[in-house]
Amino acid sequence: RYRRGFRWMNDVLHFFLGKALRKHEMEGKFTGSFYYFFGVTANAYLFPKTAATMGICQLALADPSASYFGRRTRHIYWSRIENGLGGFGRNKGLLGFLGGALFCFPFNFRVFKIAKWGVDGAPGGNMAVISASLLLGLAGAFADLAVPTPALTMPKKVMGIPVPPFHVDDNFVVPIFAGWACTKIFEIVGWDDGLELAKHIIL
Repeated sequence: RYRRGFRWMNDVLHFFLGKALRKHEMEGKFTGSFYYFFGVTANAYLFPKTAATMGICQLALADPSASYFGRRTRHIYWSRIENGLGGFGRNKGLLGFLGGALFCFPFNFRVFKIAKWGVDGAPGGNMAVISASLLLGLAGAFADLAVPTPALTMPKKVMGIPVPPFHVDDNFVVPIFAGWACTKIFEIVGWDDGLELAKHIIL
């Protein structure tokens, strides 16, 4: 992140990464990679392997696709949340949310379809695979939608004590929420948390 007194280092980082940095990151707050590291680490620690893996995948797919569809449909005013509900979804859109969820669906379906189910196949058949794939995509996109723009940040001081410039970041929220949602979806459709995924998506 940007640090005062390290001008040459800041200049180098901004030269190479300036186009990828968000405004609040250039102002000195932690970058998305910081929150991504802790989000993925917490996700891997808290949830079973398959749920953790799928949670991370939802971040990789839902976050950029929701952003893309949101920008493409920002002129459709009825879909915009504007100030949000207590900050929830501020400056984001429902169509971006739906686009992100649907973008995740084919990947989720493919991964679940070729998972190592055994001779009897997936419990609940194709309908269960479709339902789980769609619900998981919705969960990932919902977590991304919930994080407001600009991000909620901690005050500079708490009880007079300076604190780091932490903020609510989708790179932290999405993998954890999606991993948790995956465990609950497995319970709903009657799948085992120990389900093992195939080694390759393309066979």
